[in-house]
Amino acid sequence: MLRFAAVRLLQAIVVLLIMSFLIYGLIGLMPGDPIDLMINADPNVTAADAARLRALYGLDQPIWERYLNWLTAALQGDFGYSRLFSRPVPEVLAPRLLNTLLLLGMSLVLSLMVAIPLGVFAARRPNTATDTAINLACFAGISVPPFWLALLFIILFAVVLGVLPAGGMAPVGGDGGLWERLPYLVMPVATLTLVSIGGYTRFVRAAVMEQLRQDYIRTARAKGVPERSVVWRHALRNAMIPVVTIVALGFGSLFSGALVTESMFAYLGMGKLIYDSILGNDYNIALVGLLLATLMTLAGNLLADLGYAALDPRITFTETRT
Repeated sequence: MLRFAAVRLLQAIVVLLIMSFLIYGLIGLMPGDPIDLMINADPNVTAADAARLRALYGLDQPIWERYLNWLTAALQGDFGYSRLFSRPVPEVLAPRLLNTLLLLGMSLVLSLMVAIPLGVFAARRPNTATDTAINLACFAGISVPPFWLALLFIILFAVVLGVLPAGGMAPVGGDGGLWERLPYLVMPVATLTLVSIGGYTRFVRAAVMEQLRQDYIRTARAKGVPERSVVWRHALRNAMIPVVTIVALGFGSLFSGALVTESMFAYLGMGKLIYDSILGNDYNIALVGLLLATLMTLAGNLLADLGYAALDPRITFTETRT
């Protein structure tokens, strides 16, 4: 296990280094830079002033040299300042990251709480009217655009019924506690949950149906094991392996945010922050935010591997020698 963890850690470091260079290079190749924005904002800035500022901030150096300077500072814990917020990058990212974790974490938990029982229920009744109805509902959930569903919720619950706020994070003058934020979370969480349930339900249904056809299930039934134990203890446990893979692949989105939903409900999360930073040429925020999403995706893959071993004792991370 320790050897496996060390190898995966080394792989993660290599991937992060490669991704940091690629992201830095792509952002650096974007047209314009902060100095261009300053020139556009102040027509009195001369070409000599612009050249001096570029030299001061190192923007006149080759991109690989600028990357090495950034990497050296980042390894020392200095991720730079945000141009848009005039604050250190960690101070800007931390509250947005917590907001995104709260939003997407709640939607993920609710989605799995609904999708797993619904998928098992459909798998036990294949090709019936119930199974067909669940499949149609799943296809509808997958096909509905998040922005359209968000607009529908805003019109219904905020405009027509007036029972929920149309957007925002917390009431003006409040302490920003979880209880005060709950009404503002209902519609964003419901939007992301309804969009996600369909896909997870389809994966659970397909995986459980495949397991129910296996020989060990027929053997368990022949031995008189109760059907509830056959389905929930044996079939579902093995069926969760591909589902864990799907959840792990989307783990990075918990840290990169849901741009459409956050924009529709004016929710200050990571997705909107990264998008605004790219538009505003705030390189430090965009770079660190995208690298954080990459890191969490790698962590999700590692957690998925550990989850495989927990679900199936036959899976080990020790080398077998012959």
